[in-house]
Amino acid sequence: MTPPVSFRQLQVFVTIARSGTVSAASRQLSLSQSSTSQALSDLERALDVALFERLGRRLRLNDRGRHLLPQAERLLDGMQEFVASAREPEGALRGTLTVSASATIGTYLLPPLAGVFGERHPGADLRLRLRNSGEVMTDLLRFEADLGLIEGQCHEPDLASEPWCEDQLLVVASPRHPLAERRALDGEALADARWILREQGSGTREVFEAAMAPVLQAAPSRRLKVCMELGQHEAIKEAVKAGLGLGCLSRLSVVGELERGELVALKTPLSLVRSFSLVWHPERYRSPLWQTFKVFLGEQHATLSNTA
Repeated sequence: MTPPVSFRQLQVFVTIARSGTVSAASRQLSLSQSSTSQALSDLERALDVALFERLGRRLRLNDRGRHLLPQAERLLDGMQEFVASAREPEGALRGTLTVSASATIGTYLLPPLAGVFGERHPGADLRLRLRNSGEVMTDLLRFEADLGLIEGQCHEPDLASEPWCEDQLLVVASPRHPLAERRALDGEALADARWILREQGSGTREVFEAAMAPVLQAAPSRRLKVCMELGQHEAIKEAVKAGLGLGCLSRLSVVGELERGELVALKTPLSLVRSFSLVWHPERYRSPLWQTFKVFLGEQHATLSNTA
């Protein structure tokens, strides 16, 4: 006879899958590490299958674990709904949702939206992760996030995605930069300029390089002159303000600097309009909280597109 699987064992399995370590899971569940480890061992023994790859202290879901995680989440969610229905008004939304967002979205758009959503659903726990677009997709593939928001399009075939809202990138410079005096930059000026850009893997960098590709193809002897690669918008803005080169950033991130005259936007022939996208793993369990938050983000589409 197969040994029974307990609610606690499923809870430990899901929490370790999300946090990556026994110690982190034990803290979240207010259990000792030994009790947490024992619960996982008992579950794997009951199922007669290993659920994780052991990488030092970290645990990463193996193929079987990834297959079983959505079912475990669904069972836990049903139990939590059962308990909540006895304690809360009908229709109250509860649970935890991990959202992984690329830098522009996670810094300038998501925090205020999360605040509004939290006011509407005080029982919901949104956990936000700031990543670049490539890292967001890695989080989703590893089942370490429930929903992702990225700059540009998703090129990962194992993930599902849809457009969310539009964003405008701007080429910016210090008011003291020699090119700031020109009314418009042509392809030659863009190809000769020194650039301060986001790192490879970011959505901003991908869109910028795609826009610059025709310019560089027209002058095969020229290459993009990247003098600095920085992972934070604030660092790029400070370097551009210092006159070290041109930058390409979301309008959302430079509104204040443009209004104060600390940066100037340069007119170029580049096509720098991009889409923000919602991304998720089609095999991951989509809880009522997941579905409600996705609908909420969709409701913000018109407002955000007008703002961006």
